[in-house]
Amino acid sequence: MKLVGIILIVLGVLALAYQGIRYTTQEKVIDIGPLKVTAAERHTIPLPPILGGVAIAAGIALILVERKKT
Repeated sequence: MKLVGIILIVLGVLALAYQGIRYTTQEKVIDIGPLKVTAAERHTIPLPPILGGVAIAAGIALILVERKKT
């Protein structure tokens, strides 16, 4: 449980820091015989800040519950 709590805290901090997942796709614009033109398009999947906060709070709660058991 302690390991899961630490992982949740790290993921929560990363979610707050980056505020989303960004990725790039390659899209064909022109494909005529030997002439090929592509364009890079950036996409973002937004992560709400509340998600990071909840992950941090859950991680801390798991660590505290583990400490009380021992």
